[in-house]
Amino acid sequence: MGRSRGGRSKNKANLPQVPKDLKSDGYDVEFSMEKADNEDLEALARAQAAGVRVNQMNKSRR
Repeated sequence: MGRSRGGRSKNKANLPQVPKDLKSDGYDVEFSMEKADNEDLEALARAQAAGVRVNQMNKSRR
């Protein structure tokens, strides 16, 4: 009663190499401070604050 030598099961789903949420849509949008409105500035501030938090977390893990 040995094991089969068929390799991996054929019932497993094939996974893509890159998850769909990590793929870009191909649009490259340039940011201009002259054309930025209040929402753009708030988003920029949130992104910078998140970057600072990530850097602090990475430094504390070392």
